[in-house]
Amino acid sequence: MFMLKSMLRWAAVAAIAAVIGIGAWLYYDARERAKLPPGIVSGNGRVESVQVDVAAKYPGRVLRIFAHEGDLVRAGQVLAQMDVAELEAELAAGKAKIAEGNETEAKIKADILSREAAVRYEDQQFIRNRELFSRRYISREEMEQTQTKVDIARTQLDAVKAQLLANERSIEAATADVQNTQAKIVDSTLVSPVTGRVLYRLAEEREVLGAGGKVLTLVNLDDVYMEIFLPSDEAARVDVGSEARIVLDAYPQYAGRARVSFISPEAQFTPKQVETRSERDKLMFRVKLKVPQEKLLPYIEKIKTGVRGVGYVKVDPNAPWPEKLEHPFPPPAAMGIKPAEGAKPEEKPESPKAEEPAAKPSGAEKPTNP
Repeated sequence: MFMLKSMLRWAAVAAIAAVIGIGAWLYYDARERAKLPPGIVSGNGRVESVQVDVAAKYPGRVLRIFAHEGDLVRAGQVLAQMDVAELEAELAAGKAKIAEGNETEAKIKADILSREAAVRYEDQQFIRNRELFSRRYISREEMEQTQTKVDIARTQLDAVKAQLLANERSIEAATADVQNTQAKIVDSTLVSPVTGRVLYRLAEEREVLGAGGKVLTLVNLDDVYMEIFLPSDEAARVDVGSEARIVLDAYPQYAGRARVSFISPEAQFTPKQVETRSERDKLMFRVKLKVPQEKLLPYIEKIKTGVRGVGYVKVDPNAPWPEKLEHPFPPPAAMGIKPAEGAKPEEKPESPKAEEPAAKPSGAEKPTNP
């Protein structure tokens, strides 16, 4: 009995603590929203990215896999190699067939020259015998025999020409097979289509896969964004291309620059990963904040999907950003990151207060639905 009362007491304490925690978060969230100046709205979200599968185009055996889960890979980097022994044998056979066809073609062309000479000779003989027949020096039977020889010579020439055409088509088919096999060999080297991080390793070396069999799943770091949810009165004032800032929970002192790339045309209930209950209970509009690739490149090694934070959006282009949102991420070296080649870290504006009013962009980056 005593133990039961103790368990009930602890359960009650835990429930009260949970209620207090939720209340504190709601209070904190309301306070943070209240601190924002007019013309700026915010929403909770997390860093997300599109997943890309690296798969075998043709059935075969996995020979080598060069990447592991968590590895950062660059676009064009070789990630896996399929076994091409059978394809190389097919390629050798196809090339041999082409070589044989070329030899046959040379012989047929020589035969054609001989047959053409025979046709010319028989034509001359027929013309001569026809003249002799007109003068009654030879019989009709002899003249007709000469005509028959002409017909036979021409038939033989046509047959050899048909052989040449068939051989040419055979060479063309063998060439197409060789090109197809070469393409299969090239496609057997699996390269990364994007700069990203390996999320899953779905196959092992020596494993046999069917066509389309997945080897790796990557997180596309070329397409990083944060999804936030805004109520209708705020979402109605947001435009695609509007300026935005992203503040991550892991680096609350910095604000990354972004743009609104997508606004859902339909209201929806917000998903469970939205932290505040008050937001989940409302019909909200999904808004995607996309980080420009050139801003991501210097920090590519630090980027991880699933990191939570807050997204801020300007609904009034003339509204100034608060001081706390004017601190971009420091240079990569300050965060222990080796700068990527061609990377340009964010630059802090000279004077946030004197910032020129931003004009609405004429176009927006094409959104990518997750």
